Amino acid sequence: MKLYARAGWGSVIAEAQLAWYGLAHTLEPVGDLFADDSARDALEGINPLAQIPTLVLDDGTVMTESAAITLHLADLAAETSLVPGPDAHERADFLNALVFLVANVYPTYTYGDVPARFVPAPEGRAGFRETVDAHGKRLYRILEQQASGSRAAGPWFLGGRLTAVDIYLGAMTFWRPGRDWFDAETPRLAAIGRAVRAHDRFGDVWTRNFPDEMAG
Repeated sequence: MKLYARAGWGSVIAEAQLAWYGLAHTLEPVGDLFADDSARDALEGINPLAQIPTLVLDDGTVMTESAAITLHLADLAAETSLVPGPDAHERADFLNALVFLVANVYPTYTYGDVPARFVPAPEGRAGFRETVDAHGKRLYRILEQQASGSRAAGPWFLGGRLTAVDIYLGAMTFWRPGRDWFDAETPRLAAIGRAVRAHDRFGDVWTRNFPDEMAG
């Protein structure tokens, strides 16, 4: 398999799962898709959205959605260690949290990272970014309430077992609005992020993707 990746970007979520399962893959470095037109043009030939993660399977199938990649890798590995199986009592909560992350939280980065892609008038971009970021914080507070409720008996989002949801949080708590905000406003999510990044089964994935943050 080939994973199109850029250090610190959303590809880390797929990369961490590939490492966890020990699935053979190569990393194809991608330039800054916001600043490098040639990088966007090259990736668009594989993924018309020019987004990562983009995973090309052994048979040439292209996967472009991180939740779909999450479920497919679990099937390939024939494991339920990151994705609870159909009969697991955590299954419904896992699926709900996974889709909440990709359908609600992740778009706040898609729209907020480069407002000029969506707001033509320069005078409107600052307010747009502020509104999107405020919505993102509200969504994280909802996740904090869920993680601090009945699941608080364990160290992970679903309680006693680590899942792919924790991998998402391991990456996203390094993103906007920043570690200080997560520590102060969503301490449970921040703790989950630290715990998953400290897990030795991921090898050097986290330090390779976030060298400065991991050292700090």
